[in-house]
Amino acid sequence: MIQILIAEHRPLVRRGLYATLDSEPDLRVVAETGCPDEAVRAALGNRPDVAVLDLDLPGLPVAAQLAEQAPGCGVLILSASPDPGKVRKALAGNALGFMSLCVPPDHLADGVRQVAAGHRAVEAQLAAAALQCAANPLTRRELDVLRIAAGGARSTEIADQLFLSVGTVRNHLSRIMCKTGARNRLDAVRIASDWGWL
Repeated sequence: MIQILIAEHRPLVRRGLYATLDSEPDLRVVAETGCPDEAVRAALGNRPDVAVLDLDLPGLPVAAQLAEQAPGCGVLILSASPDPGKVRKALAGNALGFMSLCVPPDHLADGVRQVAAGHRAVEAQLAAAALQCAANPLTRRELDVLRIAAGGARSTEIADQLFLSVGTVRNHLSRIMCKTGARNRLDAVRIASDWGWL
């Protein structure tokens, strides 16, 4: 019997996942929660084989904690709006699986079985998109500038935080927009986030 933890912040979706997975003869949901802190406690208390985590829970920090504190628990990430960057980030982290919430119920159950066996479980379309995902063209310093800009900071504030001149920050922002094909810095933040570079 494969034991499962469900961590999903939307109660209706969480109940649907519970009903779907617990109805399988070889799967048993041993815990469910909508809170990231409770997810780790539930994993430590119930020792599930697989944790099904909502990416927006946020699932990636929980996956990292589970890898450290409950290494025997495989992680399958679910997302309502998957994109190649999210898939790459999850799989580069501690997740064995990644699926859309639109996946058919039997595919989800099969994915849980694959993760429980220690195998990757990624929807074919998501896997193909993640493989085609462009490599990050931004330098480390450009990423530093963009991360601070993502918080709404002006060029002068970015310069102060990174001990750079305002002109250097503007040059970095200009190169970032060229490399990402963005119209402005907010668009650059969105593009970099979508591709998983931030």
